[in-house]
Amino acid sequence: MASEPIQFYRAAGEYGFLSNLYPCAVKVDIPAWTKEEFTFILAASAEHAYQWAKARDPRMRADILTTSLPRSAAILGHGLFPFDVVPGWSEKKVDWMNQVLRAKFSDARLKAKLLDTGDAPLVEASKTDAFWGIGKKGDGKNMLGAMLKDLRAELRRA
Repeated sequence: MASEPIQFYRAAGEYGFLSNLYPCAVKVDIPAWTKEEFTFILAASAEHAYQWAKARDPRMRADILTTSLPRSAAILGHGLFPFDVVPGWSEKKVDWMNQVLRAKFSDARLKAKLLDTGDAPLVEASKTDAFWGIGKKGDGKNMLGAMLKDLRAELRRA
């Protein structure tokens, strides 16, 4: 019997922890292409960490990392002009998200909650993002859900 899909979007409700907007400390090693002098960042959410790497200017990265709310980090990241985005971001973003998710779910409590979702499909129910979520028409790529599902399977095997 197939499990019912678990839909998430905001950081509220039973499955809000799946959202990148869920407030939780995320320590992630930084990629070499940022050319930062430090080796990791400590972010207040996965959204902070993800959007941080998208910005080309270190001052903008600092603003994203230190803003108090995950949705503020999203607003700053989504508001970047094309020339403010790291060159080649579209080729880097999936690998970076994978690193961010691995860092987020290295937390024992969050890992257990992810594993408790069983075999249910995970669906990022964003109506505005057809790449990470399902988009307006409901037929988007759902990359965030797919990546969480893959991570869950990997954690289960470990």
